Amino acid sequence: MTLSDKTSVKPDFKTLLQDNPINFPKVGDLVKGKVLSVDKGEIHVDIEGLTTGVVRGAELFAESREHANLKVGDEVEATVTEMENENGELELSFRIAGFQRAWDAVKKWMKDGLTIKAKITGANKGGLMMQVEALAGFMPVSQLSPENYPRVAGGDKNRIFEKLQELIGTDMEVKVIDADEKDEKLIVSARAVWEDSQKAVLDSYKVGDTVDGEVSALTSFGAFLKFGEGLEGLVHISEIAWQRIEHPRDLLKVGDRVKAKIIQLDKSKIYLSLKRLVDDPWKQVAEKYKVGDKVKGKIIKIEAFGLMVALDQNIHGLAHVSELSDAPLANVADKFKINQEVEFEIVNIEAIEHRLGLRVAGVKGKAPKAPKAKKGEKSEKAEETPEAKAETKSELEEKKAE
Repeated sequence: MTLSDKTSVKPDFKTLLQDNPINFPKVGDLVKGKVLSVDKGEIHVDIEGLTTGVVRGAELFAESREHANLKVGDEVEATVTEMENENGELELSFRIAGFQRAWDAVKKWMKDGLTIKAKITGANKGGLMMQVEALAGFMPVSQLSPENYPRVAGGDKNRIFEKLQELIGTDMEVKVIDADEKDEKLIVSARAVWEDSQKAVLDSYKVGDTVDGEVSALTSFGAFLKFGEGLEGLVHISEIAWQRIEHPRDLLKVGDRVKAKIIQLDKSKIYLSLKRLVDDPWKQVAEKYKVGDKVKGKIIKIEAFGLMVALDQNIHGLAHVSELSDAPLANVADKFKINQEVEFEIVNIEAIEHRLGLRVAGVKGKAPKAPKAKKGEKSEKAEETPEAKAETKSELEEKKAE
């Protein structure tokens, strides 16, 4: 065969396809292409010279910044949703492809511990709705940083909701702490970012250190103290004073400057004590008081089970209802009043337990000791300290809302 004969032989189209197979996209495939036109809510895309596709309507995925300002010539990725529409084009979706890339991204951010910026789009009583790039996320109240945490007296849920609503429309730096694509659950945390920023500062402190700070908030369970470079710790009510108090405001007010001792460091949670910077007065109680002594005491609280009595500034005792009268008392408050001074006899001293039992002078009484408070009753024994009764982060944050 001559050269002219060879050049005159042309392969048919079938042979060309066999020698150069074309992988034509099918529904569900992720394809790449270049933008041909952007017009009237439609974007036409050249799919690698094979065919033309169109992205329109909800599939444009305007939430994604990468699809917000497309122009002719830009390279894009899209998912095939239909092989042929009324114009013979592939129907494409940025939304499906965008969601997949978005989930891949947030999983990587979580794995790498990266800090990202998210927009607050809404609020409910449990937390904040967040826009994390193209995805909807959520931040529970417990994951807010201290500066944005809603401190509301009494833990009023409606007031907390109002405080959260004030944040809508603002941007916040967060970390992804849970990304479940299957359940479409995306949880972010501003507290995690704050903890990271405070880690170096916290590393400069240790248990036993004394800090000088300012009372920043009072709650029924304790006082919060700001100190150092933006740090804040909790002084549990049992760590404010050696004597029993009803509420931190009995001894403290917001703005007070006080010294405190660090008694526990747990990541971002810092527990402090005021009382451990002074000697425990109960160590010397035996030098001041003896069983059988007659003493004057001021009634500071009246309960159904008896009276809480202050013998002096630091030592308080309990006069059980059985030690108040030889005759049965229908209502303790009918006979005794707050701030009333009464003469008592000391019937029991337990210095280690911080307990002292009293009997109204002249009453015969029925018990050789002041009995321990029954279930549900308060006693003079100090409440458990934060070390003995560790609170989870979520519990602490829920209480902090009070």
